[in-house]
Amino acid sequence: MQYTSTYESPLGRILLAADDEGLTGLWFDKEKYYALNLAPEHEPKETSAIKETKRWLDVYFSGKQPDFFPPIHMIGSAFQRDVWNILLAIPYGKTTTYGAIAQQLAKQRGLMRMSAQAVGGAVGHNEISIIIPCHRVVGKNGSLTGYAGGIDKKTYLLKLEGGYQETFFVPKHSTAP
Repeated sequence: MQYTSTYESPLGRILLAADDEGLTGLWFDKEKYYALNLAPEHEPKETSAIKETKRWLDVYFSGKQPDFFPPIHMIGSAFQRDVWNILLAIPYGKTTTYGAIAQQLAKQRGLMRMSAQAVGGAVGHNEISIIIPCHRVVGKNGSLTGYAGGIDKKTYLLKLEGGYQETFFVPKHSTAP
């Protein structure tokens, strides 16, 4: 069973979802893949994972790096989970590129190379945004692209963390709303 609650952030309403293992979803209203894998049968309930996530978000949106981590339950393919685990290792206030993640994943799997586009697809389908920090991934040329929540939110989050660089830019043909 999945449970849901909402959180009012400086960027608008966020829907939180959790099961008995931990947080399964964190989506901004109207984002590209809003509640994509939310179970049709779910109920509003403040579970311990949801309460802990709200506490984490309070600290995060105050401009501080949380010193604790809410329980999460990543639901996705093995490839997606591998990518999301790499995202979890990106330090607060830092960024990386899709290509760098692809290289790291190829090395982990003993491959010569990995598709940055495939990595981008997994990053874009991250259901637990902010906490699994997909906003910290940028194009190799500094382009801010691929954030399902919207480029304005990605920019805000990077600035909040102190990771925004003046060389970042929004491409004319972005994959994000």
